[in-house]
Amino acid sequence: MEVMRIEGGNTLSGTLSVSGAKNAALPIFAATLLTSETCYLENVPNLSDIRFMAQILQHLGAEVGQTAPTSWKITAKEINHRAPYDLVRKMRASVCLMGPLAGRLKKAEISLPGGCVIGPRPIDMHLKGFAGLGMEVTVDKGYIFLDATNAAGDSIFLGGRHGSTVTGTANVLMAAVLTPGKTIIECAACEPEVVDLCKMLVSMGANIDGIGSPTLTIRGVDKLGGCTYSILPDRIEAGTFLIAGALAGKNLTVTNLRVADQGALLDKLKEAGVNFKIDSATSITVSKSDQPLKPVDVVTHPHPGFPTDVQAQMSTLMSITPGISIVTEKIFPNRFMHVPELQRMGADIAIEGPNAIVKGQSRLSGAPVMASDLRASAALILAGLVAEGTTWVLRIYHLDRGYDKIDEKLRAVGAVIERLPEKDMPQDLNPEDA
Repeated sequence: MEVMRIEGGNTLSGTLSVSGAKNAALPIFAATLLTSETCYLENVPNLSDIRFMAQILQHLGAEVGQTAPTSWKITAKEINHRAPYDLVRKMRASVCLMGPLAGRLKKAEISLPGGCVIGPRPIDMHLKGFAGLGMEVTVDKGYIFLDATNAAGDSIFLGGRHGSTVTGTANVLMAAVLTPGKTIIECAACEPEVVDLCKMLVSMGANIDGIGSPTLTIRGVDKLGGCTYSILPDRIEAGTFLIAGALAGKNLTVTNLRVADQGALLDKLKEAGVNFKIDSATSITVSKSDQPLKPVDVVTHPHPGFPTDVQAQMSTLMSITPGISIVTEKIFPNRFMHVPELQRMGADIAIEGPNAIVKGQSRLSGAPVMASDLRASAALILAGLVAEGTTWVLRIYHLDRGYDKIDEKLRAVGAVIERLPEKDMPQDLNPEDA
């Protein structure tokens, strides 16, 4: 395995370009199964999750290949309906294969994906949606079986205890586009990634109204065709880079983002006193403030609220902001796995239920820390950029699931960061050897 070594205290200056969105690309890859014609996908990030999804599509019978570093060609001419556990277990997002398989083949068999470190992520709303379309849903011996022989459009409500379900909306939507009749999805997720999927499906010939709203109306069509589609920029990567600029930037410009997708984060950065300038609809320049930042309270919500995927990174910023900030997590109950590692670096954070109470410190100290999940990894990288001394981040394979060459991008703007084999880390610092 590899580790990341970071020397803190260096100024970030220059331009960071945002890659395509992982959370849009994965369901869009799945959507290519809805047609036997070729789909060309552009602005695809170079991530381990993307490669896992490509492997699963190949197992299902699709022809999958890269035509350029960020471009893929997928032809799902002849496919089968079964996705086994040994593939699905590698990536939870593979659950979004159910909708396309049931929609096109009228049947699907897929392993239950299991949980993850940030808490239970049940798929009951997915199954409720499929049942609402008239599918026969069976769960047995760790597998979900869908029989869509008699599926027909209907009105489906997809709201859950934490609001709308993003992957559930995508799954039911992809099943509905080839289901006879009219389907209405109430309490549909409004995230930009869902909108991107809708636009891609429309380019394939799907009939979808209400895109971007909580009510989607889908009129089933007989077949879909191929398309050429470019994935939207990753708003979470963009947010991570904006926070990096707030921590250590001097005229750090983040490009290839969509300012319209950053509203909740920019609002909090402005409230905290971060210096940033919107250059255009796709570019923001940010610098570390000469004055102390102000504490802010952050509550995660479904889009357009503050994104849960930026909560850990914002916690890093607040950990060096004087005063008391409160971060409330309303989406995933266990998404504070980064806190004990930030505490190792000197952060003063206390967890009380869904709240993290952050007492800002003047400094963080470099330390060996262990990443628990994707966004925790990013929070620790950010902490390392401003910590005094050397920070070693272990288990960075989490990072590679959602950030395209983040170390190379940060190094290009002045960070002292390198990826090393774990054996090169001083053994007396490695907590896994303790």
